[in-house]
Amino acid sequence: MLGQAMIRRLVALVLVLAVAAALLLALWPQALDLQRSWPAAQLVSFRIVAGAIAVAAAVVLLILGLFARRIRSTTASIAVLALVFGAVSGGVLASRGLGRDDFTDALDTDVTVLSWNTLGGGPGVEAIADLAVEVGADVVTLPETDAATAKAVSDAMNAAGLPMAWFTSSYDDVSTAKPTSLLVSTALGEYTVATADDGTSVTTTPGMPSIVATPTDEASPVIVAAHPVAPLREDMGSWRAGLGVLSDACASGNVIMAGDFNATVDHMAGLGRDGGALGACRDAAVATANGGVGTWPTDLSPLLGTPIDHVLATRHWLATGFRVVTDLDEAGSDHRPVVAQLSRTGA
Repeated sequence: MLGQAMIRRLVALVLVLAVAAALLLALWPQALDLQRSWPAAQLVSFRIVAGAIAVAAAVVLLILGLFARRIRSTTASIAVLALVFGAVSGGVLASRGLGRDDFTDALDTDVTVLSWNTLGGGPGVEAIADLAVEVGADVVTLPETDAATAKAVSDAMNAAGLPMAWFTSSYDDVSTAKPTSLLVSTALGEYTVATADDGTSVTTTPGMPSIVATPTDEASPVIVAAHPVAPLREDMGSWRAGLGVLSDACASGNVIMAGDFNATVDHMAGLGRDGGALGACRDAAVATANGGVGTWPTDLSPLLGTPIDHVLATRHWLATGFRVVTDLDEAGSDHRPVVAQLSRTGA
């Protein structure tokens, strides 16, 4: 009998330790440098959802322990771990900000950035252009948006008194790739774009195209419209490579980068430098207490979704306003637009 009791205790201890290890991996995979590995990358994407599931599981285990005396200590221990996991998950998102959309008064030298993955132009030209004009966008990044839509949005903004140059990059030989478009205010000067068609260039991302626009005026920022592939199991290598390309594109200099990164700041851990979230670029959402607001998918509330659409910038810029646009969830895209106001720092 004594031997059986010891075996049960040992099994219970091993189970509790295994659950603790699994919860730690889901909570903070970067502790083991697994934040860009499957399945840890997927688990950490939805912190609030995971936390809510853990709390619900804790309640079930506590109730079970009331009726199953023999396993009560084990269920109680696991329930405590689950409650701690839920609380810390919520705390991490709260520390990054759960929504603050106040903007400082804009200066003439400020740059307003709009990014919206349009899911193939689903919202339509009018909706995209109306939002861009409403916020007075100087930079518009449009992942999954073709050239015809980009040109039409540019024409509409020009008619509204906001002349924009537009660029589109596509991988025509990659059947699953969607084009990426970028609009830049002519007030920022002339820009040139160099992209590769095969997705292997160091200036773009494999699988899905990103755009690097270089100014002819050295006082203007390099602008990157970002869209690495999603971290599906079969595409993990391309996803990691894409984040690496974007980190290198923001390694130094005057850079503004925006788009659908298919990554949260957790996934970017280890890719920053000099205080940046990705390369030397800092995340505007985190800087303005909006880093926990979900941008995808639109069929989940902003507090349940995952924040994978970002505006990043080097130390030449200070985020003086940011918001996730939540009133266009039925517009036709599965992503929410994000808007950032960036002020020059003189760096």
